[in-house]
Amino acid sequence: MWELLLTRLFMPLLCSLPTEKVVAISLLGLQLSLLTILVLLINSNSVFNMKKCGRSSNSLKSAETMRLIFSIGCGVMFGLFIGISFPTSSLTKLNITASIVSSLPIARDRNNVVSSQNATDQWKIWVSSNPRGAEKLPPGLVASESDYYLRRLWGNPSEDLPNKPKCLVTFTVGIKQKYNIDACVKKFSDDFTILLFHYDGKTNEWDEFEWSQRAIHISARKQTKWWYAKRFLHPDIVAPYDYIFIWDEDLGVEHFDGMEYIKLVKKHGLEISQPGLDPRKGTTWPMTIRRENSEVHMLSENKSGKRCSNPHLPPCAAFVEIMAPVFSRDAWRCVWHMIQNDLIHGWGLDFALHKCVEPAHEKIGVVDAQWIIHQIVPSLGNEGQAKNGKAAWRGVRERCEKEWLMFQSRAENAQKEYHKSNGIDTSNFTYNPNGMDPSKFISHSSNRV
Repeated sequence: MWELLLTRLFMPLLCSLPTEKVVAISLLGLQLSLLTILVLLINSNSVFNMKKCGRSSNSLKSAETMRLIFSIGCGVMFGLFIGISFPTSSLTKLNITASIVSSLPIARDRNNVVSSQNATDQWKIWVSSNPRGAEKLPPGLVASESDYYLRRLWGNPSEDLPNKPKCLVTFTVGIKQKYNIDACVKKFSDDFTILLFHYDGKTNEWDEFEWSQRAIHISARKQTKWWYAKRFLHPDIVAPYDYIFIWDEDLGVEHFDGMEYIKLVKKHGLEISQPGLDPRKGTTWPMTIRRENSEVHMLSENKSGKRCSNPHLPPCAAFVEIMAPVFSRDAWRCVWHMIQNDLIHGWGLDFALHKCVEPAHEKIGVVDAQWIIHQIVPSLGNEGQAKNGKAAWRGVRERCEKEWLMFQSRAENAQKEYHKSNGIDTSNFTYNPNGMDPSKFISHSSNRV
């Protein structure tokens, strides 16, 4: 009875101790218990002698039995105290064989607990190469990429997609341009996923178009396409697509075909591109003007003046405008990370795209054989707020210019800090070799953003 009581009392404590301490406790407790029993046997012999002299009684026997039990318990507790206080390093000097250790009930019980814990740890999973936050999952269960493919609510998932589009086309739109967007969408085959970003919050009004039922619609009022791109075009979301189009809503596509465009891009190895612009309307940079009798071009014909101090850098080469860029999957993965979360207009981004491909003046180009017209229709400029007598578009324009300067400053500082960390002198470093000043940038439209 007493053995069961002591076992239940001390077992949790003993299981939490190192095996060496448990063995020491057990041995010391056993030694003290034997010593106590020996002493009691001597006393019992004295009692036996007393009995012969006629001096024993039942009460005396009962008292001696209680003393025996009490002394054994005290011996075990004292042994426990001594064992816990005994340094573990000293215990290693005790040459205790494995057979002795394993023969002790307490040691066996603790070994069972440790073995069970080790077996549990063996089945734990930690894969450091998994995406952040998914380290506890087996690699075969990690789905790090997604897409914009629409799926059924029924049937076998493997049969949902008889055709997987290879390109993604996005337009940032308002309802006033729905017929122009309708014309644009019809220039792309079923091998293109259509994604509309609605800056005016109107989505149901597009249901009159059959293709709209298959398109993806995302709505947030008064937001730009770069705001949408940063939040809804993460590289892991668009990973299945070979090319991503990020276009404005005011583009004329009479002379454009989506499939033919992709063929030319692949033929010439372009990672970042745009269709050539009709020179009769809506052009700003000589580099992006369409050239007749040409499939693509990578260099500007006008290389004179301050704008072309370096003929292999923007805006004279390695340059496309942000109105209608097309990115390969790999190029977009880099560009997405360069888009600043708070700089929503994207001004200045076109001057930094060359950082994402090498050699940039051979991988960034304008497709002349598939060309478009920039119609210069006021869109988000009129979604601004009139203030202090200024038109709504003026406040938006000022924000664009401010963002351009902020982007240049961040890019320059980031590059300087990187070079400094590698021990490179940056006293003569210049981020923008062509010296473009956003405040002096001249657009062909005073109310176009």
